[in-house]
Amino acid sequence: MESPKTNVKEFYEKLIKNLESVIIGKKEVLDQVIIALLSQGHLLIDDVPGVGKTMLAKALAKSLGCSFNRIQFTPDMLPSDVTGVSIFNQNSREFEFRPGPIISQIVLADEINRATPKTQSALLESMEERQVTVDGLTHRIPKPFMVLATQNPIEYEGTFPLPEAQLDRFIMRIRIGYPTFANEIEILELQQLRHPIEDIKSVVTSEEIVLMQEEIKWVYVSAPVKRYIVELTRATRDHNDVYLGASPRGSLSLFRVSQAKAAALGRDYVLPDDVKGLAKFVLGHRLVIHPSARLKNLTSDQIIGEVLLQVHVPGGDFREN
Repeated sequence: MESPKTNVKEFYEKLIKNLESVIIGKKEVLDQVIIALLSQGHLLIDDVPGVGKTMLAKALAKSLGCSFNRIQFTPDMLPSDVTGVSIFNQNSREFEFRPGPIISQIVLADEINRATPKTQSALLESMEERQVTVDGLTHRIPKPFMVLATQNPIEYEGTFPLPEAQLDRFIMRIRIGYPTFANEIEILELQQLRHPIEDIKSVVTSEEIVLMQEEIKWVYVSAPVKRYIVELTRATRDHNDVYLGASPRGSLSLFRVSQAKAAALGRDYVLPDDVKGLAKFVLGHRLVIHPSARLKNLTSDQIIGEVLLQVHVPGGDFREN
């Protein structure tokens, strides 16, 4: 029988190769997406329009063979537009549940910060509990379930900033960024006649994904690495320029994505480097920065960079004895 680390590595390589046929020159971004998927987490994609956020979500759903829904958030959207509604059936004389777009396996929450706080809050239960409650009845969301939410960091007119409770539900915040000169030429050539998304096929099954998500939980995390994770998270709370640091959910998220990263690389144990490489994406969006620090144009990424320099990196053998 193959070890879990081998299974996860093969799964990871197969998936990333398939996604690279659509998302050109962004292997690091695809790596982060797959790690979030393996960690059973949700992603916040904070980037400008036109860099491939929607294509990324579509390509992921098609590669996984999962159901896909896109929710285009607007200020006039209601919570029931997300979760679904109960409608009275005249024939059966009973209420029937009509599921909303959130009841899908891969959900693109496009421009999530354009929705009102009331509508944004409709996502909280589904993202954390993997279910929606409508008129007192609970409806489960099929596995695997992942929300990829997007927001434009430049355009703030007509938007509602995501509250801390909502941001904390995302396991990572990533940015796609512009392609390189050569990659942009390749994109033009690939899309001259048709979009490569039309040819992408499923390379894994839903059952495989759920199995891989369970297998990464068995990746060994030594006591020094656990301490390192907690020290990093606690250091964000003590930083002079931070009003509110990362919560214990931040520690748990960093713990889980580090396990997924190690397994994707074919290891059955976590190294401090796994933690260090993912800390910015996991902890950055969980910080509330002091207004005085914002005046200095200090960003959460810079603060995480300072924290990584301050906290001692453990040494030694991190494999299970």
